[in-house]
Amino acid sequence: MRVRTPRTIAEAETIQEGLRPLLDLTGPGPRHPGRVAGVDVAYRGDRLAAAVAVLNGSTLEVVEQVVVGGRVTFGYVPGLLAFREIPAVVDALERLSAPPDLVVCDGYGLAHPRRFGLACHLGVLTGLPTIGVGKTAFVGTHTAPAAERGSWSDLLLDGDVVGRVLRTRPGVRPVFVSVGHRVDLDTACRNVLTLTPRHRLPETTRVSDRLCRAALIENVALG
Repeated sequence: MRVRTPRTIAEAETIQEGLRPLLDLTGPGPRHPGRVAGVDVAYRGDRLAAAVAVLNGSTLEVVEQVVVGGRVTFGYVPGLLAFREIPAVVDALERLSAPPDLVVCDGYGLAHPRRFGLACHLGVLTGLPTIGVGKTAFVGTHTAPAAERGSWSDLLLDGDVVGRVLRTRPGVRPVFVSVGHRVDLDTACRNVLTLTPRHRLPETTRVSDRLCRAALIENVALG
C-alpha cells in the first residue's frame, strides 16, 4: 500500500480515519515468532535515520539490521507521529532479506486518540503483524499493576480497553502495550515479556534505538 504524505493536519487525520477500518485487531498473531523486528527513528534537525533491527525470536540475537536516512517531511504533531516516521521505516523494512514475523514499534497502536497509532498505521501499510510498546502513557486511564514481573492492568479510553500497562521488571516502571495489526492483546503481551528478559524495554527497541542514534552520530544514514 502506498505511503501518503499529507499536506495538512486535517488531511493526516482523514487518512488515519480512512485506514482504520482495515485493521485486524483479533490476530491471533505469531505466538513464537522466528524473526522479530524492532523499528525506531532518531532525528537531528531536519534529518532522520530509521532503523530496523531483526532479532531471533528465541535467542534474541541480532540476525539482520537496516538503516535508512532521510529528511523530515511532516511536522511534529502529537497523534500524527506516523507521518514523520513511516516513509523511512517502510523503506527500511522493504530492504530486509526476508519479512519479519512480528514488528515491535516504539510507540502506540490502538492506544491513540483516533485508535490508529504508529503500530496500526505501519501494520495496515505493510500487512505485517505489529504491536506498540510505549514508555509512557499517551491516552487513557489505568491503575498501577502489581510489582511482580508479568503483572498488568487495563489501559482504558472512553470505557474501552485499548491496551495493557505491563510490568516487565519487578518494581520497575511498566510499559504500555497496545495492539497494532494482526495481533491480539494477549499475544502482544506474551511477546513483550519474551523480549524483556533483562531490561524494562524490549530488546528489539533497545537495539533499533542504538542503531538509529549511532547512524546519526556517524553520518552513516545521512545521504
